[in-house]
Amino acid sequence: MTGVGLNGAVVNLEFGAHLGADAIARASAQGLDIVQTFLGDPQAFKGHAVPHADGAAGFRAEAEAAGVGVFVHAPYIVNVATTNNRVRIPSRQILAKQVRMATEIGARGVIVHGGHLGAKDDPEVGFDNWRKAVEGLELTVPILIENTAGGTNAMARHLERIARLWEAVQAADGAENVGFCLDTCHAHAGGLDLATVVADVRAITGRIDLVHLNDSRDPADSGADRHEILGRGQIDPDALAAIARDAGAPVILETSDAVPHPAQIAWVRERL
Repeated sequence: MTGVGLNGAVVNLEFGAHLGADAIARASAQGLDIVQTFLGDPQAFKGHAVPHADGAAGFRAEAEAAGVGVFVHAPYIVNVATTNNRVRIPSRQILAKQVRMATEIGARGVIVHGGHLGAKDDPEVGFDNWRKAVEGLELTVPILIENTAGGTNAMARHLERIARLWEAVQAADGAENVGFCLDTCHAHAGGLDLATVVADVRAITGRIDLVHLNDSRDPADSGADRHEILGRGQIDPDALAAIARDAGAPVILETSDAVPHPAQIAWVRERL
């Protein structure tokens, strides 16, 4: 899909959705360019594996044959910033395993949330924990840090925190393999200005590697991470389309398929 980005530049937009079981077959049947999926239980520290009868090689072969690009979303419980060793250490281990599996299936990146600390913790400790986490990874595929919706001590909700997190990560060996995923629902719920968020994030990171294009059930700055079907939530439709256009990055929908994803993508394309 061709669109016009910042400064009038022409960009080719890839569209897809987050899908679970049989992700490649379902993405191909829907005519999606790309797909995002989990490699295991997103709420557990154990049981992570490639969901394919023929393992990683079979998954990769199916994706290549279908011409569908793949992104992996790390489990939601991953929090490499925390001061809690019982969470931080297994989080690093899970993220390392996710990167290895993503490499095996030929994925283009692993998306991971920015994480958070306890209310009384020093955020500088969280930022440095991120630096250590990056240095401890063998980044054979990029990791893409995603902005988050809520939390008073979140690492990637507000722009000033994203800036400090990015500064810490850039000090790590391997920083060239760290990118950024911009989630529109999270940005809206986190109180960011959607009219300027693409430029604001780029001013910090110099890049946006993936867009999670989601509407929101809740008001701006609510801190609530509740995605809605595109056009049915509280985000201005033109703002959603503008972010997809101006970011010029692959676009993944993390919305219900009560309205089929191809129809939601068509809704966006009409507004580009």
